[in-house]
Amino acid sequence: MIRAAIDVSPLVQTRAGTARYLKGLLRELRRRDDLEVTTRSFGRGDRLSTLTRDAVWYPFVLGRERAADVLHCPTYRGPLRPRPPLVVTVHDLAVLRHPETFNRWTRTYSPRVVPRVLQAARRVIAVSEFTRRELVELLDVPDEKIRVVANAVEDEFTREGPSAEGEYVLAVGTLEPRKNLDRLVEAARSAHVELRVVGARGWGGVEVGGNGVRWLGEVTDTELARLYRGALCVAYPSLYEGFGIPVLEAMACGAPVVTTRGTAMEEVADGAAVLVDAHDPAEIAAGIERAAADRDRLVARGLERARAFRWDTVADATVAVYKEAIA
Repeated sequence: MIRAAIDVSPLVQTRAGTARYLKGLLRELRRRDDLEVTTRSFGRGDRLSTLTRDAVWYPFVLGRERAADVLHCPTYRGPLRPRPPLVVTVHDLAVLRHPETFNRWTRTYSPRVVPRVLQAARRVIAVSEFTRRELVELLDVPDEKIRVVANAVEDEFTREGPSAEGEYVLAVGTLEPRKNLDRLVEAARSAHVELRVVGARGWGGVEVGGNGVRWLGEVTDTELARLYRGALCVAYPSLYEGFGIPVLEAMACGAPVVTTRGTAMEEVADGAAVLVDAHDPAEIAAGIERAAADRDRLVARGLERARAFRWDTVADATVAVYKEAIA
């Protein structure tokens, strides 16, 4: 039996992509008979905890783990000299591609520490082929060290169930610069449709609301699925993502998707979305109109595509990576 220690600190920091990854993966790993899972964490979601975690706990404390055969860090924050073999999951390298969209601490810390963490890792999990290429190009991570293991979608996100009322376009994501909400707001107003935005308040001074735009804040998964089902389409014209979980959730709920051309989201959608230039509000608006017009085909293709992403499959592939790291 493999003893795996998993860092769950991100669960106190976010409910977004990394937290969804952790919750789905942990649930399936704990169901396995060939794995003993323990969790490690430090601090809360406040700024002091974040600074202490990044500056002290990750680099100098977590790596002393003695009770595990493998240590798994679900983000690129991790120890620099780990005692057990280290596996690191990388969701994206947005902080290197778009440092201007992050706070000062993150954009200062990441370029200095992340390359050293990835160098210390025995194996690196990338959540998409897009992210794998970014790891090789931006950080010279050896390709033979990387394993691609995609995210998955939770059971709540299904076509069956109640739908929200009204005619609206839905956007899902933390209010932060790379989600490109300012251009999406302009596009929605140009297309004369209501825009509803689900997501936590973030950083960078991003605010949405008023004049046909409703910010709903954070909602439960049950409510989010209801909003997906009722939407004319889900618009996700992010400037940069390593995967794009809302694209997958929307497809699983039977919503047409508009997302960014040439990104990980195009890889996830695989022909089941309208692709646009995220820098052009007019093209986003046209994409919203095309998604509504081609709804039946997009929904059918999206439902088929979403069925390929399962958490039990993610767990199987992750355990295979653990075994490689230990060998």
